[in-house]
Amino acid sequence: MSVRNRLGALVLALFLVGPAAAQAPAPPVDPDAVLVEELVVVGREPGPAWWRVVDADTTVYVMGVPSLAPKRMEWDRMVFERRLAGANAVILPFVNVRAKGLGTVGSAFNLMRLRSGGPYEEKLDPATRARFAAVRTRLGQPARRYATGNPLAAGVQLAIDYRDRSQLTNMDPAKLVKLLAGRAGVPVVEKSYDLAPQLGGILRTPPAVGRICFDEVLAQAEAGPGVTLQAAKAWAQGDVIGALDNERTYERCLATISGGRSYDERMKADQAAAIEQALQRPGHAIALVPLRPLLAQGGVLDRLQAKGYDVKTPGEL
Repeated sequence: MSVRNRLGALVLALFLVGPAAAQAPAPPVDPDAVLVEELVVVGREPGPAWWRVVDADTTVYVMGVPSLAPKRMEWDRMVFERRLAGANAVILPFVNVRAKGLGTVGSAFNLMRLRSGGPYEEKLDPATRARFAAVRTRLGQPARRYATGNPLAAGVQLAIDYRDRSQLTNMDPAKLVKLLAGRAGVPVVEKSYDLAPQLGGILRTPPAVGRICFDEVLAQAEAGPGVTLQAAKAWAQGDVIGALDNERTYERCLATISGGRSYDERMKADQAAAIEQALQRPGHAIALVPLRPLLAQGGVLDRLQAKGYDVKTPGEL
């Protein structure tokens, strides 16, 4: 994995976060926990569920995609390929982060600060140290892999290693969709965000809050990928409720990270704006949006409905 991709993987989950607690950290709260119930409808067509945002002369077909899924996951592409034909654009999930311009130096400095200190497990109580050592050993990682005094940084690295070893990714099916759009000559709309502020947010997060995240990730790694695999299977069958059962312990813990709420808000606002822009051109387009940010109160579809756009559910043909 390149340095850019590894830095990006370190903070991809920071798009679903909220402000740090001013005093004792509160239990993790998923910022996308409350859904717009009328939008949570099982699909009637083969394959994953689709929503539609329409105006007088344009339709944007919106596929809700998993926030975490098996790499190279199989799914019925018949409906997607039919809609790709003649599409004006394909809008991908706005979840990319990278070091930009002068931010590269700051990002590298922040990363070095996060990686300072001896193995994190030496700072844990004996019982948690034993659990952590067992998990990292199963993942094939040495103690020095987690050389940091920052519990949040240790948790993020553990999440990356667990997902890599379990063959899980937050980039599919968007990676495949981008490839197919390129082959079809359909323009792709993407957006990336600067990495440096997210790394700074990790550094500013109080240790007690970071420890919540570490414990959440450790428990998820111990449990294994069963919940995620089952949710991915449901997603591929258009079972929206089953797909929403995906493991989100990490997202819940990240809801307490310093400065994260603005990134979550910006991502949703930018994705909604991209769909709104696509509606200005007659014809049709495709958009991919992570399921919970798509369906949550204050999420992408909720924002578009508030602006007066007609949103149709997967249950409406």
